[in-house]
This record gives sequence, C-alpha cells and structure tokens, in this order.
Amino acid sequence: MPSQKCCAPVMDYKIEAIVNIDERGQMVLPKSIRQRLDIGPGERLAVAIGERNGKVCCIQLIPMHELDQKAGEIVREVSK
Repeated sequence: MPSQKCCAPVMDYKIEAIVNIDERGQMVLPKSIRQRLDIGPGERLAVAIGERNGKVCCIQLIPMHELDQKAGEIVREVSK
C-alpha cells in the first residue's frame, strides 16, 4: 500500500518510536527523540494537528523556542 503524506510542509514521515499512553493520557517521548528535538525537562511543546477529509492524520510537536523564533521572523518581515 503506497504511503500518503497528509501534512504539508513536512517532506517525509517515518516511524521513529512507539509510545504508550498511560491511564492519565500521558506519554513519554523517548530520549532519542528528545535529543533530536533538543528538548529537556520542563520544555514546552506546541502540538499541531493535521487533518485530511475531516480526520486527524498527523500530529507535530514543535518546541516553543522554535515557534517563538519563527513568529519573531514573521513579525520582523511584516514590519518592513
């Protein structure tokens, strides 16, 4: 079955890890993923959900420091 990409602008998806959801609805991101995202204890993440045909097809975790930086770039560009 061919894979379908559901969320632009991400270029490629692959399974990095399997996580469990506990009875409180929480999950732990594996250390390898935390390292790749450069996040540590107490770090805040924005959760972006992509939809296709009214169904959630992907979830993106964006470290807040990256989101803040990108928002600052957009504001500076618009202010020119």
